Amino acid sequence: MAGKPGFLFALYCTFAAHLALFMNLAFDIGNTRRKIGLFNGSRLLECKVVTDWTTDQLLAYCKQAGVRSIILSTVAFPDKSLQASLTQYFDILELTQETPLPFENQYSTPQTLGKDRLAAVAGAQALLPRQHCLVVDCGTCIKYDVLTEKGEYPGGNIAPGVQMRARAMHEFTAQLPEVALQMPDDFIGNSTETALQNGAFLGAALEIGSFVGLFEQRYSPLKVILTGGDSSFLLPYLKIRHLTHEPDLTLYGLNNILMFNS
Repeated sequence: MAGKPGFLFALYCTFAAHLALFMNLAFDIGNTRRKIGLFNGSRLLECKVVTDWTTDQLLAYCKQAGVRSIILSTVAFPDKSLQASLTQYFDILELTQETPLPFENQYSTPQTLGKDRLAAVAGAQALLPRQHCLVVDCGTCIKYDVLTEKGEYPGGNIAPGVQMRARAMHEFTAQLPEVALQMPDDFIGNSTETALQNGAFLGAALEIGSFVGLFEQRYSPLKVILTGGDSSFLLPYLKIRHLTHEPDLTLYGLNNILMFNS
């Protein structure tokens, strides 16, 4: 996105009080889970996992909550019937690689950039504006994405997630077992199970700490936001300064993008 992202972000914030008169809904559609966040302006009022909801149930919830605008983000194929139903009653924004963003995207291949990463960066901007932020998203993969205090997104890194590491050692060898998601008491494994767990899980925690150190050398002071399905598991083993744990970061980011485009 060309222009001055810091100025644009400040400009749209001046209208936040007016937008807060209406409710926004952030709708994050994953491969196996659907999650919604109800916002009043930039404030998250409620979040729910709605995987089993019908379209009629979702419509009823939105109408009762006073929703005016909805942002949709999906990693699966778009549900055209769902979108058509929502469009009858609400202003709909679907997050794509072409959606205007409240920060400057400097990624060299923006067409390949995952929407989950865009939303996470936008969430960091909403929670910690005008600061150097590093998002560490611990899901299927561990993703590192940095946003500068000037509102610039230069990129980040992608690594295997904790469960992917354990599964790979099992599937790519003849005799190594697949181990449970559990951290051993000692960093020296005294069995094949604990050796694998240390390598996969403690190794991931140590990797995160090392990457944070590298980013801190370039962007200081640096705030770190931890999110993702495995973030609660890893959190006790991370010795990182200025660390915030926010499981709903993607919802905050989607709402930030929606407000910017309102």
